[in-house]
Amino acid sequence: MATQCIVHDKADSVGVVVVEDVQPGMELTGWIMETDETVKLQALDAVPLGHKVALRDIKAGETILKYGHDIGRAVADIGCGRHVHTHNLKTKRW
Repeated sequence: MATQCIVHDKADSVGVVVVEDVQPGMELTGWIMETDETVKLQALDAVPLGHKVALRDIKAGETILKYGHDIGRAVADIGCGRHVHTHNLKTKRW
């Protein structure tokens, strides 16, 4: 089975896309490294290689976790399968 995104920690709210050309409607398989499990989701946006995809619905103001760490907060609601990047995620540092 091919893996399209990597998830380091079971608590992560995003996975990192590891293939090119993720397009809306594409079924993604994510590998959760911590537990050696897989998760399935449907991409709702085009997501570039190395960018993040939401693994579940995320509410505006919610902390986003990647690699088991806080990487910022959602500045808008983000649906499962949506592209997570600077348009909907901001650092808490400033």
